[in-house]
Formats: sequence, C-alpha cells, structure tokens
Amino acid sequence: MKSWNNTIILEFLLLGISEEPESQPFLFGLFLSMYLVTVLGNVLIILATVSDSHLHTPMYFFLSNLSFVDICFVSTTVPKMLVNIQTHNKVITYAGCITQMCFFLLFVGLDNFLLTVMAYDRFVAICHPLHYMVIMNPQLCGLLALASWIMGVLNSVLQSLMVLPLPFCTHMEIPHFFCEINQVVHLACSDTFLNDMAMYLSSVLLGGAPLTGILYSYSQIVSSIRAISSAQGKYKAFSTCASHLSVVSLFYGTRLGVYLSSAATHNSHTGAAASVMYTVVTPMLNPFIYSLRNKDIKGAMKRFFRGKQ
Repeated sequence: MKSWNNTIILEFLLLGISEEPESQPFLFGLFLSMYLVTVLGNVLIILATVSDSHLHTPMYFFLSNLSFVDICFVSTTVPKMLVNIQTHNKVITYAGCITQMCFFLLFVGLDNFLLTVMAYDRFVAICHPLHYMVIMNPQLCGLLALASWIMGVLNSVLQSLMVLPLPFCTHMEIPHFFCEINQVVHLACSDTFLNDMAMYLSSVLLGGAPLTGILYSYSQIVSSIRAISSAQGKYKAFSTCASHLSVVSLFYGTRLGVYLSSAATHNSHTGAAASVMYTVVTPMLNPFIYSLRNKDIKGAMKRFFRGKQ
C-alpha cells in the first residue's frame, strides 16, 4: 500500500439518506418536487420585489438577496443527489466534493449573515422609525450585502483550502447526501486538529455571533413594541417582523435539531435525514412564509402576473 502522503483519492461515495433500493423512487420524487417548489417560490419572490417599485425598500432588497441565496443553497446539493439516485451511482469526484463543500459553506454562511442584516433592518424600522430611511440608505444596504458576501467567501475558501492538504487512505464513503465538511474531514488519515479548530471557531464566530445579533435586535424590538400604547399599534409593529422571526426560528431551530439528533443517536444516516430540514425544507418554506403573511408581496405578485397577461 502506498503511504498516506502519496495516496490520491479520485472519488468519494455519497451514501445518501437511505440505501434501501425500494425507497429510491420515492426519495427521487420527493426531493425533485421540493427542489422545483423551492426554485419557483424564490424566483417569484425575486421577480415580485424587482418588478414592483413599491417593494424597492431595504427590507425587500435583503429578502430578494435571501431568495437568491436559497436557490443557490439547494442547487448545491439536491441536483447531485437526484442524479445519483436516478443513475444508481453514488460516486462524486474529489474535485466535485471539494467544490460542493465550498459552495455549501458559502451559502449557509450567507443565510446566517443575511438573516442578521434583516434583523438589524427590522430593529431600525421599529425602534427608530423616523430615521429609518436615513439610516438604511442604499449605500449602507449595498455595503451590508457586500460585507455578507465577503465574509461568506472568506470563510468558505479558507475552510476548503484547509481540507485540500489532508491525505485520504482508500476509497471513501460519506454517510450523507452531500459533502458535508465535518464528514469529509473525519475521513482523513492524518491529524485533523487544525481543521476541527477551524470548524469550531467558524461555528462560534460565524454562527453564534449572527445569532447573538439577531437576539439582541429582537430584544430591543420587543421593548419598543411593549412601549406602544395601542393594541393596534403593537400588532402592526409586530406584523412587520413576524415573517422574518418565523424564518429565523425555522433556520436556527432546524440546525440545532440536526446537531442534537446526531449527538443523541450517533447515527450518520439519522443526521443526514435531519439535515434535510435546514438544507432543503427551510429554503422551500421561506417564500411561503414571506408571501402568505405579507400583503405587499401578495399584491406585487398579483400585479406581476397581471402585467404578464
């Protein structure tokens, strides 16, 4: 056998959610349906916000960015899984695995940052309504979106580059439906202490810090809403951030559920199935959450379709 440093791994095997042959047609139909609904729903959100001048505001600017990121997010993992199921071939090349991992880290990071920026936008709108348009000016909105992309790219590239030097011994099996960085790193045949530390620091800094910012923003929002005297005023103020709060709860709640379920069961396939919640289900539900509870979005969609007739 060649030494670890001379071993060249050309491909990995993605074992998927289930290895039972009879379940593959059902999984293919299920994930194809969810993927198409996700893409269609988020494209409609983007078209509605871009085409309607009433929605050319900071809130909907960030929402259209989030919808674009969600489309890219699911497109990073689901199409490859569908191809593997349809062709009965679980192989993903080494280059393809690293690329998928890099883009997954990018878009999950962008989700974190954009949700934080959107929380700040709601904080300014409710706590400083008279200065909202001055504070949330187009230049600041552009800078916040650009900063989110820069931090997402840096985190993604740095973590992916740290995986490249790792040696792998043999034909490797990943008990997941995509190349999740933690799964790939722990298949290496060398010490992964630096990689583990990088993943831990990334989780704390790029996961914990945005969540802390969101919680702080909503603590201030709740204080401001409680100070409003009329019940109608309280309801109107809360309704402006209800959709965002629902998306935040879904995104972070499902991610926490994934890690808790994986830690409790120590079953890789269980973890893979649980991760479907935040990698596929959450991006699919986001357009429904924002459109069903938002009169502005529903009105923009009606005007968009009437204009196409």
